[in-house]
Amino acid sequence: MINNKRILGLIPARAGSKGIPNKNMALFNGKPLIHWTIVAAQNSNYIDEISVSTDDPTIQSYARAKGCNADILRPCHLATDSASSIDVVVEVLERQNNFDYVLLLQPTSPLRQSDDIDRCIVMAEQTG
Repeated sequence: MINNKRILGLIPARAGSKGIPNKNMALFNGKPLIHWTIVAAQNSNYIDEISVSTDDPTIQSYARAKGCNADILRPCHLATDSASSIDVVVEVLERQNNFDYVLLLQPTSPLRQSDDIDRCIVMAEQTG
């Protein structure tokens, strides 16, 4: 939370991928790719909740074990190559609409750190 504004960290992680099969669970430095995004979000000073939007029960189970909200599997029409990230955000916000900010945290950016996330949140809040 920043200035009484609630923040959702949303991690979109579908199972399908044309280039690397099951890439979000592929190992990067010994851990699944999604792991690094979850850890960065958990170490943020401002994120109130972390949700993982996925169509994959394996990713869902992993996210839950790491303390993320992953209660509902993503609808099939939002798990295609042509589905947009904004459509995924809208679908999640239809269920979880009590947030002032939503951060879309792609698992394919494993080098992003919690201080990168926090600086972005502070910048958004300062600049409106």
